[in-house]
Amino acid sequence: MRFKPFAFIINIAIPLAMGAIGAWFTSQYVKTWYVTLNKPSFNPPNWVFPPVWTTLFILMGIAAYLVWLKRKEVQHFNRTVAIYLIQLVLNVMWSFLFFYAHEIGLALFEIIALLLVIIINAMVFYKIDKTAGLLFIPYILWVGFATILTYSIFSLN
Repeated sequence: MRFKPFAFIINIAIPLAMGAIGAWFTSQYVKTWYVTLNKPSFNPPNWVFPPVWTTLFILMGIAAYLVWLKRKEVQHFNRTVAIYLIQLVLNVMWSFLFFYAHEIGLALFEIIALLLVIIINAMVFYKIDKTAGLLFIPYILWVGFATILTYSIFSLN
């Protein structure tokens, strides 16, 4: 399949834009409210999060682009897009609940739902394009870690 630069850029821009929204909810509280919380010993330093999330959002965008290239072959392409968009919205919602609303317990339930939808998204993408599905593995691992971290912060506070 021929490379489509405009479609590639759009597919990368969408998750990066959603990440920027989540970062907006996060940035105003990461140096104020978040520092007051008790955190587990395995909590990464704050500087780790931006490059990790940027990388994950780029990988998501590449995966979405690979699926988009095969959209004419996908029987339920609209459903595939819906699952993808739901996981992006859930991703932003975690930042809103945890950092903006300071609802750690709700954020814990929400991140579990997010993790499940990411796994579903990865499986759906994998059926369409194996590489696209595999590109979700780092995202699954990171959100799995974030789930444990959220649980630990909830328990400690």
